[in-house]
Amino acid sequence: MWAPDFLLCFLALQPVAQVDSEGTWCYDSQDPKCGPIHWKELAPACGGPAQSPINIDLHLVQRDYTLEPFIFQGYDSAAPLDPWTLENDGHTVILRVNSCQQSCPVIRGAGLPSPGYRLLQLHFHWGSPGHRGSEHSLDEKHCSMEMHMLHMNTKYQDLREAQRHQDGLAVLAVLLVEEDRDNTNFSAIVSTLKNVSSPGVSVNLTSFPLASLLPSALGLLRYYRYSGSLTTPGCQPAVLWTVFENPVPIGHAQVAQFQTVPQTGPPGLHPRPLMDNFRPQQPLGARRVWASPGASIRSSVPILPCLHLALLGLGVGLGLWQGP
Repeated sequence: MWAPDFLLCFLALQPVAQVDSEGTWCYDSQDPKCGPIHWKELAPACGGPAQSPINIDLHLVQRDYTLEPFIFQGYDSAAPLDPWTLENDGHTVILRVNSCQQSCPVIRGAGLPSPGYRLLQLHFHWGSPGHRGSEHSLDEKHCSMEMHMLHMNTKYQDLREAQRHQDGLAVLAVLLVEEDRDNTNFSAIVSTLKNVSSPGVSVNLTSFPLASLLPSALGLLRYYRYSGSLTTPGCQPAVLWTVFENPVPIGHAQVAQFQTVPQTGPPGLHPRPLMDNFRPQQPLGARRVWASPGASIRSSVPILPCLHLALLGLGVGLGLWQGP
């Protein structure tokens, strides 16, 4: 009697288990029938609280002086013995670095739980020609693209285990602003896009200093932190998000190259270019967004009226003190 019950439970769980590996989800630009509004049918967490991405309202963020500078290990040098892979998974382009043998890139500090977070991969989100494609925004302002660096807490054995804990994952979100001139720091990735010409294809990529893709040293001090989720199914709420305030430039022609990457499509048909691969923004709810000491915040109360009231109060006080 136990075997049929077990089999039914197993079959019932299959759609959730296949979300990430079988491509049973998509973006609206690919097919609205399997777009973000339907993700919760495959992965219930996608319809739950604490979801990402969000708009960061600079009037609502609060300063947190414990958000100290990041400590980056293995980001400023290439590791020739650790080949990376660039993969087209049908939904984005992923640079996988989790096969590192020599020096695994790790981040610490910046208010992150101990002992640290190891980089697994980085990937990109973009729009369509003439339309912005970043997932996060600052005061409703989007950028052309967004890069996510996905890290796993080193105290967990693998990604599956880390996804079950609120401190399991840490993502660095870098907004990419489009400019006329190419950013040569992205050349290694962009020049290899033509070699991942169909979904499921991956190629080796020579490693390079990851720090070159990040904001400047000053920009690394300006960031926002909140608790959220993965922005693709299964949308596990296990991510400590860091969204850098300062964007990194990327060339107009380089953005156009991302917009030619083929997407997953029906068998036998020529694949269409992948565009608008971003999830709609999610409600912040009761969560708070924290600003590092160097990040910008906006007062919700105008400064001049406050100053006027303070001076008025000072005048009244002096008048009372001086007497008639």
